[in-house]
Amino acid sequence: MQVKELSTSDEMILFHHIISELYPKMTVKEYEAKLIKMIPHNYKQVAVFNDKNECLGVSGFWIGNKLWCGKYMELDNIIIKKENRASGVGSFLFKYLKEKAQKLECNIITLDSYSTNFKAHRFFYNKDFSPKGFHFVKILNKKSIR
Repeated sequence: MQVKELSTSDEMILFHHIISELYPKMTVKEYEAKLIKMIPHNYKQVAVFNDKNECLGVSGFWIGNKLWCGKYMELDNIIIKKENRASGVGSFLFKYLKEKAQKLECNIITLDSYSTNFKAHRFFYNKDFSPKGFHFVKILNKKSIR
Protein backbone atom coordinates (compact mmCIF):
# COMPACT_ATOMS: atom_id res chain seq x y z
CA MET A 1 0.00 0.00 0.00
CA GLN A 2 1.01 3.58 -0.51
CA VAL A 3 -0.37 6.97 0.51
CA LYS A 4 -0.66 9.97 -1.77
CA GLU A 5 -1.31 13.48 -0.52
CA LEU A 6 -4.03 15.40 -2.32
CA SER A 7 -3.96 19.19 -2.13
CA THR A 8 -6.10 20.41 -5.05
CA SER A 9 -9.80 20.04 -5.71
CA ASP A 10 -9.01 18.40 -9.07
CA GLU A 11 -7.06 15.64 -7.26
CA MET A 12 -9.71 15.20 -4.56
CA ILE A 13 -12.68 15.08 -6.94
CA LEU A 14 -11.24 11.94 -8.53
CA PHE A 15 -12.14 10.10 -5.33
CA HIS A 16 -15.72 11.30 -4.97
CA HIS A 17 -16.78 7.64 -5.20
CA ILE A 18 -15.03 7.02 -1.86
CA ILE A 19 -16.62 10.09 -0.24
CA SER A 20 -20.02 8.95 -1.50
CA GLU A 21 -19.79 5.87 0.74
CA LEU A 22 -20.26 8.21 3.69
CA TYR A 23 -22.32 10.86 1.87
CA PRO A 24 -24.29 9.02 -0.84
CA LYS A 25 -26.43 12.03 -1.74
CA MET A 26 -23.50 14.43 -2.22
CA THR A 27 -23.03 15.14 -5.91
CA VAL A 28 -19.66 15.79 -7.52
CA LYS A 29 -20.72 19.41 -8.01
CA GLU A 30 -21.58 19.82 -4.31
CA TYR A 31 -18.34 18.12 -3.30
CA GLU A 32 -16.30 20.43 -5.52
CA ALA A 33 -18.08 23.51 -4.13
CA LYS A 34 -17.27 22.46 -0.56
CA LEU A 35 -13.64 21.71 -1.43
CA ILE A 36 -13.22 25.11 -3.06
CA LYS A 37 -14.27 26.70 0.25
CA MET A 38 -12.17 24.37 2.44
CA ILE A 39 -8.82 24.22 0.63
CA PRO A 40 -7.91 27.89 1.22
CA HIS A 41 -8.28 27.14 4.96
CA ASN A 42 -5.50 24.54 5.03
CA TYR A 43 -7.63 21.50 4.15
CA LYS A 44 -5.88 18.55 2.50
CA GLN A 45 -6.54 14.87 1.97
CA VAL A 46 -4.56 11.67 1.87
CA ALA A 47 -5.60 8.59 -0.09
CA VAL A 48 -4.42 4.99 0.33
CA PHE A 49 -3.79 2.89 -2.77
CA ASN A 50 -3.10 -0.79 -3.33
CA ASP A 51 -0.50 -2.22 -5.72
CA LYS A 52 -3.01 -1.93 -8.60
CA ASN A 53 -3.31 1.84 -7.92
CA GLU A 54 -6.91 1.42 -6.70
CA CYS A 55 -7.98 3.85 -4.01
CA LEU A 56 -8.91 2.00 -0.81
CA GLY A 57 -9.64 4.93 1.46
CA VAL A 58 -9.43 8.68 1.98
CA SER A 59 -9.08 11.01 4.93
CA GLY A 60 -9.19 14.75 5.06
CA PHE A 61 -7.13 16.68 7.56
CA TRP A 62 -6.51 20.20 8.76
CA ILE A 63 -3.55 21.69 10.59
CA GLY A 64 -4.40 24.40 13.08
CA ASN A 65 -3.55 26.00 16.40
CA LYS A 66 -5.65 26.34 19.54
CA LEU A 67 -4.95 27.97 22.87
CA TRP A 68 -5.40 24.78 24.89
CA CYS A 69 -3.18 22.47 22.82
CA GLY A 70 -1.11 24.51 20.39
CA LYS A 71 -0.51 23.03 16.95
CA TYR A 72 -2.79 20.10 16.09
CA MET A 73 -3.95 17.88 13.23
CA GLU A 74 -7.68 17.34 12.90
CA LEU A 75 -8.78 14.31 10.91
CA ASP A 76 -11.93 14.82 8.88
CA ASN A 77 -14.08 12.19 7.16
CA ILE A 78 -11.98 9.05 7.48
CA ILE A 79 -13.47 6.72 4.88
CA ILE A 80 -12.23 3.23 4.09
CA LYS A 81 -14.11 1.44 1.30
CA LYS A 82 -16.51 -1.04 2.85
CA GLU A 83 -14.83 -4.08 1.28
CA ASN A 84 -11.44 -2.95 2.63
CA ARG A 85 -12.41 -2.42 6.26
CA ALA A 86 -10.71 -4.71 8.80
CA SER A 87 -7.91 -5.37 6.28
CA GLY A 88 -5.23 -3.07 7.69
CA VAL A 89 -5.96 -0.10 5.42
CA GLY A 90 -7.16 2.08 8.30
CA SER A 91 -4.13 1.22 10.41
CA PHE A 92 -1.82 2.00 7.49
CA LEU A 93 -3.54 5.36 6.99
CA PHE A 94 -3.43 6.25 10.69
CA LYS A 95 0.28 5.39 10.90
CA TYR A 96 0.98 7.71 7.97
CA LEU A 97 -1.09 10.55 9.47
CA LYS A 98 0.55 10.14 12.89
CA GLU A 99 4.01 10.36 11.32
CA LYS A 100 2.95 13.41 9.29
CA ALA A 101 1.60 15.12 12.42
CA GLN A 102 4.86 14.41 14.24
CA LYS A 103 6.94 15.82 11.34
CA LEU A 104 4.78 18.94 11.39
CA GLU A 105 5.38 19.19 15.16
CA CYS A 106 1.71 18.83 16.08
CA ASN A 107 1.00 18.27 19.75
CA ILE A 108 -2.17 16.23 19.25
CA ILE A 109 -4.35 14.60 16.60
CA THR A 110 -8.09 15.08 16.95
CA LEU A 111 -11.15 13.66 15.24
CA ASP A 112 -14.91 13.67 15.59
CA SER A 113 -16.98 10.51 15.42
CA TYR A 114 -20.73 10.17 15.53
CA SER A 115 -21.78 8.91 18.95
CA THR A 116 -23.49 5.86 17.38
CA ASN A 117 -20.49 4.73 15.28
CA PHE A 118 -19.35 2.01 17.68
CA LYS A 119 -17.15 0.11 15.19
CA ALA A 120 -15.17 3.28 14.51
CA HIS A 121 -14.90 4.00 18.25
CA ARG A 122 -13.34 0.58 18.82
CA PHE A 123 -10.83 1.27 16.04
CA PHE A 124 -9.97 4.72 17.46
CA TYR A 125 -9.49 3.32 20.98
CA ASN A 126 -7.16 0.68 19.52
CA LYS A 127 -5.13 3.51 17.95
CA ASP A 128 -4.71 5.17 21.38
CA PHE A 129 -7.35 7.87 20.87
CA SER A 130 -9.54 8.67 23.84
CA PRO A 131 -12.40 11.10 24.44
CA LYS A 132 -11.17 14.37 25.91
CA GLY A 133 -14.55 16.10 26.10
CA PHE A 134 -17.77 16.66 24.23
CA HIS A 135 -18.17 18.27 20.84
CA PHE A 136 -21.32 20.32 21.30
CA VAL A 137 -23.26 21.38 18.23
CA LYS A 138 -26.03 23.93 17.80
CA ILE A 139 -27.59 23.41 14.38
CA LEU A 140 -28.60 26.65 12.71
CA ASN A 141 -29.60 25.26 9.32
CA LYS A 142 -30.90 21.68 9.39
CA LYS A 143 -31.03 21.44 5.59
CA SER A 144 -27.24 21.89 5.35
CA ILE A 145 -26.37 18.97 7.67
CA ARG A 146 -25.71 15.52 6.22
